[in-house]
Amino acid sequence: MSALTWIALASLAAWTWLLLGQGLFWRTDIRLPPRGAPADGAWPTVAIVVPARDEAQVLPMSLPSLLEQDYPGRAVVFLIDDGSTDGTAKTARVLAANCERGLPLVVASPGELEPGWTGKLWAVRHGITLARAQLAPEYLLLTDADIAHEPDSLRELVCAARSRDLDLVSQMARLRVETVWERLIVPAFVYFFAQLYPFRWVNRPGARTAAAAGGCVLLRTDAAERARVPESIRQSVIDDVALARVVKRAGRGSATRGAGASAVAPGGRAAGGRVWLGLAERVDSVRPYPHPRELWRMVSRSAYAQLRHSPALLAVTVVGLAVIYLAPPVAVGVGIGQGERVMWLAGGLAWAVMAGTFLPMLRYYRQSLWWAPLLPLMAALYLLMTVDSAIQHYRGRGAAWKGRTYARPEAAP
Repeated sequence: MSALTWIALASLAAWTWLLLGQGLFWRTDIRLPPRGAPADGAWPTVAIVVPARDEAQVLPMSLPSLLEQDYPGRAVVFLIDDGSTDGTAKTARVLAANCERGLPLVVASPGELEPGWTGKLWAVRHGITLARAQLAPEYLLLTDADIAHEPDSLRELVCAARSRDLDLVSQMARLRVETVWERLIVPAFVYFFAQLYPFRWVNRPGARTAAAAGGCVLLRTDAAERARVPESIRQSVIDDVALARVVKRAGRGSATRGAGASAVAPGGRAAGGRVWLGLAERVDSVRPYPHPRELWRMVSRSAYAQLRHSPALLAVTVVGLAVIYLAPPVAVGVGIGQGERVMWLAGGLAWAVMAGTFLPMLRYYRQSLWWAPLLPLMAALYLLMTVDSAIQHYRGRGAAWKGRTYARPEAAP
């Protein structure tokens, strides 16, 4: 058999494993767990922390949804304006003034960014500090400035956290999919994320896999204190995954810290923090990506950081994406052209399984199922974005966002 035939067979084997052995990552039924209101009727105090930098354009579509939360307990919105130049703070105050009977809004600035911090986490730090001083909240809702919440969002998040005794509850907001480029890239982005961090594994107490979606994170304040959040992750570009990891590790004794999945505390509870991640039904991103370059930057700014800036991991990723995603359609075309039955059959089966696993995500995003066979094209785009991320890093322009470029964590002061 030819080399391409063996590659097609390897791709088919990989897809068989991914279908059955990767935490059923392709399913989209992980939503907020069963929950109920606090049994004693006492609703915890919540601080909603919103880091914002040059967000005046999207705030009118997102901030009112936070101010108008139908929450029975006490909650305050802390919008931290991180050096905006477009009137973000003024826009926030005007929106609050026009919002009748809304939650209180505190607008503040974190001051000059200190070395060794990313801008978002610097703003989050200031927001948490203010919240502790003014409110003493039991929970922190960390949400981005481009995220719109339905009126019951906070209430349902708190119910889930209290009912399931969770330290962190995170929902991956439904991103906007209106332009052709958004349809091509966004569902695949969430699909690849779920493949890398299967939600079922994330939600398993004691499991090593940890992840969160930074646009919507409800965090127990004492869990944040145990995990030293955000100081412990202050250099993280991919801060949501880093946050989930430190929360999940927090509270383990020295004897169990390295044990990972088997660590259990007295009473049967996992020794580390309890983390839950799922897809959102009533939390949406309102940020538009009308041009492909904006979507490209969204992915490439952190892709190489995800690989820990390792050339070896980059090489493995490129080869892996090529074998798993790109080889099947090539094998079908070459196999049919050369009359190589095993080649095109293996490639065709791998391509069919690949497309089949993408269908639930397309349904979740209410997109045509005809996009499914184009997943190899989407993977090729992500491969190029990852390579570009590495190139920009070595040119000194890696992990750039809104006028800031961040150094590698180990190189940061």
